[in-house]
Amino acid sequence: MAFFFFALSIFLYLGFEFPEGYPAPAAAAQEGVKITYGSVIKLMHERTKFRLHSHDVPYGSGSGQQSVTGFPNVDDSNSYWIVKSAPDSSARQGDVIPNGTIIRLQHMRTRKWLHSHLHASPISGNLEVSCFGRDGQSDTGDLWRLEIEGSGKTWRQDQKIRLRHVDTGGYLHSHDKKYSRIAGGQQEVCGVRDKRPDNVWLATEGVYLPINASK
Repeated sequence: MAFFFFALSIFLYLGFEFPEGYPAPAAAAQEGVKITYGSVIKLMHERTKFRLHSHDVPYGSGSGQQSVTGFPNVDDSNSYWIVKSAPDSSARQGDVIPNGTIIRLQHMRTRKWLHSHLHASPISGNLEVSCFGRDGQSDTGDLWRLEIEGSGKTWRQDQKIRLRHVDTGGYLHSHDKKYSRIAGGQQEVCGVRDKRPDNVWLATEGVYLPINASK
């Protein structure tokens, strides 16, 4: 429980505000814990250890939407994402997430959705990954299919996963190619349509909500 109170104190110190109706976190992350809807997590790129990150800085090309990068500092508050269900799902907060489920990730700080489309990414020319919309504003470009590596049936912390974009078929991807100007030192995040070692991510730090006991 010490970790939980430490994590919660960070959220309060940084001025995070949970969405309306969102209860105070009730569980700490433990190794291998099941990830549930409503949990607030960081996603780590397995090979480079950079965290999936966004900030209120638009791309200077492509869509011009809010940029998404890989960030080297594990403590940065702009790397938190809320795990949400698809709009047409009957899943509730606290439900576990089976392999193959379509999910959304909402950026904690800006309330925008992890998004992709056919615009070219700035460095490599792959599929651009951005943040788009806000709270109730969401479309099919925000939908990602969870693919768990190995024999796992439900998503757990520290478990290798891929996220495949529903509209484009692109896997969430990062690599050693880094920005040199506005996001200097941060890695490009993009989408690629084939499975590669650089498609693999793990849920790491965060505040993990307990499993819904009503089921």
